[in-house]
This record gives sequence, C-alpha cells and structure tokens, in this order.
Amino acid sequence: MPARSSDREEILQAVSGAVLAVTRHLSVREVLQVIVRSAQRLLDARYAALGVPDEDGSFAEFVAEGLTDRQWDAIGPLPRQHGMLGAMLRDGAPVRLPDLRDDPRFEWWPKAHPVMKDFIGVPIRDGDEVLGIVFLANKRTPGGFTAADEELLTLFAAHAAIALTNARLYERGRELAMLEERNRMARELHDAVTQKLFSLRLTAQAAATMLERAPDRAAAELERVQRLAGEALAELRAVIVELRPAELDRHGLAETLRKHVRLLDRLHPARVVFDCDEPPPLDPAVEVALLRVAQEALHNALRHSGAAEVAVRLRQAGGKLSLSVSDDGGGFEQGGSRGLGLVSMRERAESVGGVMTVDSAPGRGTTVRVEVGV
Repeated sequence: MPARSSDREEILQAVSGAVLAVTRHLSVREVLQVIVRSAQRLLDARYAALGVPDEDGSFAEFVAEGLTDRQWDAIGPLPRQHGMLGAMLRDGAPVRLPDLRDDPRFEWWPKAHPVMKDFIGVPIRDGDEVLGIVFLANKRTPGGFTAADEELLTLFAAHAAIALTNARLYERGRELAMLEERNRMARELHDAVTQKLFSLRLTAQAAATMLERAPDRAAAELERVQRLAGEALAELRAVIVELRPAELDRHGLAETLRKHVRLLDRLHPARVVFDCDEPPPLDPAVEVALLRVAQEALHNALRHSGAAEVAVRLRQAGGKLSLSVSDDGGGFEQGGSRGLGLVSMRERAESVGGVMTVDSAPGRGTTVRVEVGV
C-alpha cells in the first residue's frame, strides 16, 4: 500500500538526502556506487545492484552492494542482458516479486551467486531511454518489499536519472576539454622536440668535422650532443604522457585494465579474466607503458595462441609492481625472432625502468611479465 501521509515527510527527506549524496559526485562510476548504496539503505535490503546496458548484450557498468570481492571473483564475468535483467530492459517497467525464483522470466545464477528471494527492480530512465536498472533483493525487514517501497524506489530512480545524466555530461565535457588541452600541449612539445633533434644533428655533424683537427672543441660539442639528447628524451617522454589514453585519467590503470579485459572477454571465445591488487599512485608514463604492454600481450594471446583462457594480473610486493599476461595456449620455442611485438613491449617496459620477461614453451602457454619499481 502507498506510504501513509505521516511517513511522507520522512520518506522525502530520505530521498532528498540520497539524491544530494549522488549529485555531490561527478564521476559516473562514483554516481552509480552512491545510487546503489543509497537505494540499499532506503529500502533496507541486503543486496543491491545497478547495471548500465551496453550495445553488445552485456553491461558497460555493473556495481553492487552486499557482495565481497571474493564472492565477485567466484561469480565470474558480468551478467548479460538475459533473464529478469533482459526483461526489465525490454519492458522498462518496475518489477516487485515475493520470490524471484518463481517468476518465469528468471533463468539461472552462476554457482557462486548468493540466493535471492524477494526482489524489486526499477528502471532509471531519461525520457524513453533506459539509462540503467537498479534492483534490490532480500529485504532485511520480514515481509518482503511493499508497494510503498516500489513508490519510494521509483521516486528515487527519477531523481537519480538526473544526477547520472549530469555526471555523464560533466565527464564528457571534461574529456573534450582535456583532449583539446592534451592535443595543444602535444603539438607544442612535438615542435620543441623537432627543434631539439635538428640542433642535435647539426651539433653531431660539427663534432665529426672537428674530431681530427680540433679534438678539444669536438669533445665540447659531443658534451653538448649528450645534453641535447637527454633534453630531447625528456621532452619525448612528456609527449607520451600528454598523449596518454583518456581512460587512464578517468579511471586509473587498474580500472582501465579491468574495463578492457571485460570488453575482450565479450568479444572473443577465450575466457579473459583480470585480478589485481590496487596499485599505488603511479607515474603517468609508467601507467601508459604498462597499459600498452598489456594490450599488446593480450592481442598476441587472443589472436595467435589458441588459448582457452587468458589472465591479466596486477600485483604489488616488495616495492615493485608486477603486470603479467598469461595464456594456456600453444606457446612457442623461445629464441629467434618473434616479430616486433615483443621488441616493442620490452622497449616500453625499459623506457620506464622496468624489466620484461617472457616464459613460454610449446604446449604450455605463455606468460609476459613486467616488473617496475613503485
């Protein structure tokens, strides 16, 4: 039944507080997390989740409360748009059930998934577009979810849609501004590096002509060559930092790798998994180098190894950060040329003071590992 008028003010205050908590966060990921936590608290539910659909039949974002990291790892890949979630996306209507498992739209859960009984789900809409679905299960108060709960969650979802749309617009505007500034700085740095390299070439030529007749002057010119080379290298690294992927600015290395792995897991028949210790703040050049090595190693594994599973791991121990990409594919005989992929990965690792190793043999897969000091 609808909420009593005596409860109305308390309910609206709760919704107002939750929505204000959402609007204080401008990152889309943060907004999603606060929406889920606020909905869980408002309806006193044990489990809460929010999924933002993508165009590939899965979810671009999926956040949940009530599950531990270990449970998430055991459950496996993100859900796809099937069963009750798929029905809610198609119908765009609220769903409230005394037992989710009894509904014909329910299909199955992964083995490690917690048992959910009473269920309520509401779409987060922007006009006709369904931005996402927020749903809750296992109300702590006996009796399951009520009509008043549905009214409250629907009201909250309408306000949350505004906050989520605002966060998306803010992130998009910030992205465009950062891209414009990055391109401007990259052009300036490129011009500076070009001038430095031109000067370096002329100085080296001058030193070569003076080497026999004026060795002292040649030595001075060679010292200048060394200094110019160091400056050019520093500015080239600055160019790399300025051209770093926008995802690293938005999410950091761990989350960017996680999202990349999720995408590859959907696109390829092999299972692609990600496991990490949250890394400390990293030098931007280190983040770029590790991301590019991971992308190249994943490309090689998925295109050429015939692997059934590829695992990306990020570990921190003993003052070092270790990135590894391992597959259970065909492997290869080490030694000899393997094309430019391994060479470019090793150069990227060494450019930030890292060390790359490759462990592979026919029939036992391949592991590419990079270690860098933090």
